[in-house]
Amino acid sequence: MSTGATPRHAATPATIAQGPAVRMTGIVKRFGAVTANIDASLVVTPGEIHAVVGENGAGKSTLLRVLSGMFAPDAGTVELFGRDVTGWSTAQAIAAGVGMVHQHFMLVPTLSVAENVVLGIEPVRGLRFDRDAAERRLATLARECGLACEPGRLVRDLSVGEAQRVEILKTLYRGAKLLILDEPTAVLSPPEVDELWRVLRTLRAGGATIVLVTHKLDELMDVTDHITVMRAGRTVGALVTARTTPAAIATAMVGRAVQLDASGLPVGAAASHDTTGTPSRVSTQAFTGPAVGTPTPAYADTPRLALHDLVVAGPRRARAVDGVTLAVAPGEVLGIAGVEGNGQTELVEAIAGLREVLGGRVLVDGTDVTRFSVGKRLRHGITHIPEDRHARGLVLDYSIADNLILGRQRHYARSGRIDRTRVRRFAEERIAAFDIRPADPDLPARALSGGNQQKVVVAREMPADFRVLVASQPTRGVDVGAIEFIHDQLRAARRAGKAILLVSAELNEILALSDRIAVMYGGRVVHEVARAHATAESLGPYMTGAAA
Repeated sequence: MSTGATPRHAATPATIAQGPAVRMTGIVKRFGAVTANIDASLVVTPGEIHAVVGENGAGKSTLLRVLSGMFAPDAGTVELFGRDVTGWSTAQAIAAGVGMVHQHFMLVPTLSVAENVVLGIEPVRGLRFDRDAAERRLATLARECGLACEPGRLVRDLSVGEAQRVEILKTLYRGAKLLILDEPTAVLSPPEVDELWRVLRTLRAGGATIVLVTHKLDELMDVTDHITVMRAGRTVGALVTARTTPAAIATAMVGRAVQLDASGLPVGAAASHDTTGTPSRVSTQAFTGPAVGTPTPAYADTPRLALHDLVVAGPRRARAVDGVTLAVAPGEVLGIAGVEGNGQTELVEAIAGLREVLGGRVLVDGTDVTRFSVGKRLRHGITHIPEDRHARGLVLDYSIADNLILGRQRHYARSGRIDRTRVRRFAEERIAAFDIRPADPDLPARALSGGNQQKVVVAREMPADFRVLVASQPTRGVDVGAIEFIHDQLRAARRAGKAILLVSAELNEILALSDRIAVMYGGRVVHEVARAHATAESLGPYMTGAAA
């Protein structure tokens, strides 16, 4: 995108002393029948890291997209360093030094990292694109910011975490002084998160102003100066980070008390909210499976899921999964820990049938499903929550109802046609059980917040009859209330005798949910341990390869 000429709204250094860096007042933004922002406000001080928090669907991303020029508000005013910039364009915002890093990537998969970063402002030599100059400049920026990248790699070959780094570099390359980050750590490993915080603190020390959306309460306490809380499209609170607690933030976000563990994760409860925001009780059996007590995992002759010497290729390695042998018993959660990029994605996709198995076997209740299609595996009881809900989990232009039956359309067909009445009835039940907002089966999935999109995927992949759930990053990009709810569903499924393979970049999540933990490094399982004997400190050396 070309930055164009300097906009009439552009802020100048002389305006900085006049007041806040950002002042948004009375913002209203509607999308058809859905009102995303209602009288929302935001005040950000120059040179601070300011968080905007709230449940999924609270209007956070919409408010910041109004600030970045993506959306024009239906009412209200936007001021940047004292100047009215209401309704400005993205080109004007970029030229004024405003950059937004979106939760879902805006990259061209067939272009290289460097080509994506400089797209629209390419360096040229004569009349031709100067690729060498672009790669040199990007390498210098990446080194200065501590965001490692390979300028010549194609984006389609990147991991999710690597692609997120490219998005951040793309914004920094354009000289952003007001940096807006929408869930920037949702796809980063712990070391990458630490590096990002170092970058943000460095930028703040250099005078940059940073607005951050995150659902991770420990991050709020670690890196921010002030916090704005939103609920149901409205701004409901402004907090000073040094004077608040994670529990107080969570309560302000969801409108009820949320019990947190020492790591800031909800400990689990059956409480949720209805679509009006009123506290209500939602069954922990929302996946509709019957509870059968709490079975002790039985390592008998036939585990529910078994992998024998599995070998799977990846985009950069011939053996991304290199001889993995694992077993998951009925009523057990086996957590897979490790820094992203060590074969977890390939392992999950091989089990789900999305990637070819080069060697070894996958068995479910003793049946070899290694050569089964995705559909046949689904009929055999394997379900899959993918790490990237956009690429693998949803058809964004389909309705919520149609996304909820993806892969199971035959169950809703009559005389060769989809029975829309049955589909709608099923969708309404799942929407209510999983508290998907807005509760309209006909809305396209694209219209939902990221967290509510994730709920659609989880609701579809936890039917009554599944045997094995392969859950990859099941709470990525969702709020504390939704994390609590999804964790409750996983625990309920375990009580019902399901086998769950859990892959998460959040080590705290692995520790909170797993019965056993396996650590992957370099495509291999390098350590297995019972949860009772595992700590973050003991797992760390295996995750980094120091103890492998």
